[in-house]
Amino acid sequence: MRYVIIGAGAVGGTIGGLLHEAGQEVLLVARGAHLAALREQGLHLTTPSGARVLHAPTAGGPQELELRTGDVLVLAVKSQDTAATLADWADRPVDGDPERTAARELLLVLAQNGVDNERTALRRFDRVAGMCVWLPATFLEPGRVSAAGAPVAGVLTLGTVPVGDPTDGDLATVSEDLTAAGFRAPVVPDVLAWKYAKLLSNLGNAVEALCGPLRGNDAARELLTAATGEAERVLTAAGIAWTGEDEQAAAREGYTLVDLPGQPRGGGSTWQSLQRGAGSVEVNWLNGEVVLLGRLHGVPTPVNAVLLRRVEQAAASGAGAGGHDAAELLAEAR
Repeated sequence: MRYVIIGAGAVGGTIGGLLHEAGQEVLLVARGAHLAALREQGLHLTTPSGARVLHAPTAGGPQELELRTGDVLVLAVKSQDTAATLADWADRPVDGDPERTAARELLLVLAQNGVDNERTALRRFDRVAGMCVWLPATFLEPGRVSAAGAPVAGVLTLGTVPVGDPTDGDLATVSEDLTAAGFRAPVVPDVLAWKYAKLLSNLGNAVEALCGPLRGNDAARELLTAATGEAERVLTAAGIAWTGEDEQAAAREGYTLVDLPGQPRGGGSTWQSLQRGAGSVEVNWLNGEVVLLGRLHGVPTPVNAVLLRRVEQAAASGAGAGGHDAAELLAEAR
């Protein structure tokens, strides 16, 4: 099995780097300055076990490699890039045979936040697996990724989509390889229930990106509580189940974050996107998902609508993270 990591940033770089370090064949797909840094200097990966430089093969896109039988595509781009990225990869031939394409032959694993990527992937790919990613990682500089989780790097819950056989052979092998590389990677019957639970926690990404760290910020926590309450009412109205807190806590039992030398802990993925000046954010697939479902099912979502609008404005203006008052945002929503 070769793992083709499409989007070797914070999550993809950590997954691909640790798989490579564990002896798996890995190819890291990146672009721009990050790709150049990976090729010139290797991947600088820092975890609680130390800092090291890993030299895995790289590619700038599907045109730079030949796909092979047994390849696993791991999509780790942000949700706003899913449709265009999958369009580039779907029709690529496997083993040089144009009749055997990636979309028909290869397992696609979606290592992404949000709950719409699976629907997008199923429009093109026959074999789709979701991954609920619990992997706090940081990517702020080209070529450098850190992940502070211990005693495992992250909890990566897997499952076929639509709901299928949790004993699927290829997915079971992916689970085994990830476990050997230092993750928890259980295969579950209904991975989307886990991803909807993660969606609720990801609503805080927008709050953090706008208002800074939640710790010690009572107004920001109140804002997050209001956003999460809206989302829970929306999911209930839509008849969507999500994994309960007790089951989530059991899956992450003993998992904690540690301070990494020389690696100050920043914010989550949306905060990092604003700090890097990435120009786009995935808030429309997080808070925006709540707004969409609320409108479809007649549930008001003013808090999530404000967060969606304000984060997208910050991304468009290049203003960077922080600078907003949580109490003012909450008042705006009311």
